[in-house]
Amino acid sequence: MASEAGTDVPARRDQAVRAAVEQGLLTEDEPVVCLLDVAGIRTSAAALHTAFESVTPPATPVLHAFAVKAAPLVPVLRLLSAAGIGCEVASPGELALARAAGVPPPRTVLDSPAKTHGELREALALGIAVNADNAQELSRLDALIGSAPPGTPCSSPLGLRVNPQIGGGSIGALSTATATSKFGVALKDEGARAWVVNAYRDRPWLTRLHTHTGSQGVPLEMMAQGVREVYELAEEINAAVGHQQVDTVDIGGGLPVNFASDDETPTFAQYARLLADTVPGLFDGRYGLVTEFGRSLLAKHGIVLARVEYTKTSGGRPIAVTHAGVQLATRTVFAPASWPLRIAAYDAKGRPRTGRAVPQDVAGPACFAGDLLAESRPLPLLEPGDLVAVLDTGAYYFANPFAYNSLARPGVHGFTTSPDDPGRGVRFATVRTPQTLDEIVAESGGAHRDALPAT
Repeated sequence: MASEAGTDVPARRDQAVRAAVEQGLLTEDEPVVCLLDVAGIRTSAAALHTAFESVTPPATPVLHAFAVKAAPLVPVLRLLSAAGIGCEVASPGELALARAAGVPPPRTVLDSPAKTHGELREALALGIAVNADNAQELSRLDALIGSAPPGTPCSSPLGLRVNPQIGGGSIGALSTATATSKFGVALKDEGARAWVVNAYRDRPWLTRLHTHTGSQGVPLEMMAQGVREVYELAEEINAAVGHQQVDTVDIGGGLPVNFASDDETPTFAQYARLLADTVPGLFDGRYGLVTEFGRSLLAKHGIVLARVEYTKTSGGRPIAVTHAGVQLATRTVFAPASWPLRIAAYDAKGRPRTGRAVPQDVAGPACFAGDLLAESRPLPLLEPGDLVAVLDTGAYYFANPFAYNSLARPGVHGFTTSPDDPGRGVRFATVRTPQTLDEIVAESGGAHRDALPAT
């Protein structure tokens, strides 16, 4: 696997695309398929471990928990777990996926701004770490812990999420540390900081602090500033209670991804070094760490591969109509300026298409005019039967489908390659089977056809 991970990424991608055609993954009945580069995922997981090991003293407790929302696929969670990555979950469904993947409770963290009594009760019973979002949720934890049988210890590490209110990035909908963010306790609101300190003083079982400042569009320096604010709060709490009650800081995730090229920038190593320089006290061995990266672990390792069904010209501009659109690239279609995606062109046999680049639209199959993966994108002129590969889609794309027009969810396959045998060296493993028409009917109420009266 080490030799595989060192293979040139574009070459490995070209191998996989051609093999997908030759091995029949892309067919008339399945004109769109999603691919995951297993070696790339393993390499990113290893890079994350190495980055934080380089800035923390030996034996520092560090849990890297993958944000399941980025790729809610059981085999992917299983792969990451084998690479030493736990799970950060934000719903009963995500917790069920983590448990199905075999991720142990001590390596699972529950975050959500809307946890029910039942979710909290289950998390405490399992020993899963919980970050309370607000004062009312903290009261629910008070009641659950207080109602436990005498002498029953709570094995769940418990903390509170705070919002340092340091500002937003270039994508407002993903900025979680603004003055009015819905997440966490707003730390700069009047009286909030004192309330947090008192909440810890009154609850010796609160041992963690959590923040999540980063996401796509947020500068690294702002992310580091958010972590520093929470570290300083941890120091203040520990001074107020007279001992180190807060022993772990959950710094969230949110490392941005470069969608402009194959370069993986910024890197986990760059961010870890910036954190160590900005918040040195957090890395002196007194605090354990939790991270919650998602997009940065998976995005660069996914490909949506779709057949061009028709080509046409409208207003003088060529248009290629494909089978991949809003049902997979929802964010790109509705916010193309914030979520541009690279597209690579291949011929019907899966070979890179050559020729003069011509500005053209790459459209999806959905019945609305805005279903476009790219507008006026320079590509070799596409023809019916050609293929488009939508790159950097391993996170928040094909694993989070949008059921517009009842378009079926495509199959997802992991691939491994052999640089020693480029012609036959690609192996695929099914991660998710394609959705069938019967399944679409079933989830759309097919079993209740006569439930509504005709008159």
